[in-house]
Amino acid sequence: MSQPLPPTRRIAIVAYDGFQLLDVTGPAEVFAKANEFIPELAARPLLYEIVVASPTGGTIASSSGLALAGTVPLETLGSDIDTLLISGGPEGPVRRAAEETTLLPWLTERAPGIRRIASICTGAFLLGAAGLLDGRRATTHWSSTRLLERLLPRTEVVPDAIFVGDGHVFTSAGVTAGIDLALALVEYDCGPPVALRTARELVLYLRRVGGQSQFSSSLAAQAGAGDALQSLLTWIAGNPEADLSVAALADRAMMSERTFARSFRAETGVTPARYVELVRLDRAKQLLESTRFPLARIAERSGLGSASTLTRSFRKHLGTTPEGYRERFRIEGTRG
Repeated sequence: MSQPLPPTRRIAIVAYDGFQLLDVTGPAEVFAKANEFIPELAARPLLYEIVVASPTGGTIASSSGLALAGTVPLETLGSDIDTLLISGGPEGPVRRAAEETTLLPWLTERAPGIRRIASICTGAFLLGAAGLLDGRRATTHWSSTRLLERLLPRTEVVPDAIFVGDGHVFTSAGVTAGIDLALALVEYDCGPPVALRTARELVLYLRRVGGQSQFSSSLAAQAGAGDALQSLLTWIAGNPEADLSVAALADRAMMSERTFARSFRAETGVTPARYVELVRLDRAKQLLESTRFPLARIAERSGLGSASTLTRSFRKHLGTTPEGYRERFRIEGTRG
């Protein structure tokens, strides 16, 4: 007896003037490509039907200046939405989408009837403004996690995740993380073989190693620091192998240890010890990418001390080993 065909899933991707183009096109390509690898589709045109909507429909301009034509008005979307994705964008367009359009009232009204809701990048702020992240875990672009945390005190913000699922609500990190999330949703719906074939066809990792810190572990802390602290952060980044204890750093900043630790965390969002660990991890990643140095030498030059400490740090923060990271990211022709 043949297996029943899975139902058609309507994927609605919502954008607005000033949206991030890849937040729409990236997930759309994943769902469209997945349609090609589902065996049951011989008997039916599509598993995923993709529609792009906007508050008033028609042509909308992206943050890069490229326009997207043919979006449908939100009010014309029926009750058959299976998965709703909200795109992100720069702060101004996201705020205007929340304050000056029908998006939030529509989202609040329609959300209870939608099986699965997700945001890409700063689209999390729109889900949060609609109350959909209250009591849930969530993430967004690394540079906006602290703001999301301040604005949504009832939400547990996970700053280093590529994407987070909490019940039927999903949020993803910056820009390309929407592609990772879309692949995960395809895997949930269709199983690993379809997701793997989709990833291979699009030349993607099915599961990206590590979190946002894989690319920007200490950038968020630096972005939030004031001018007085910036020079110290620059010095730490240039001297990861130095004595970077709280006592030594407080002395360099001409503060008491207690005042320094409190001020550092207030400005950067992390403790001095956490920041030093991330800086040292960044240096180790750079050396793994650009040299053939043995692990012991990399550990010494990055301030991590030993190869075993280096390995523990990589497993803790990136979910992989230094050797695995080097194999994936080493630049050909590197020295050492």
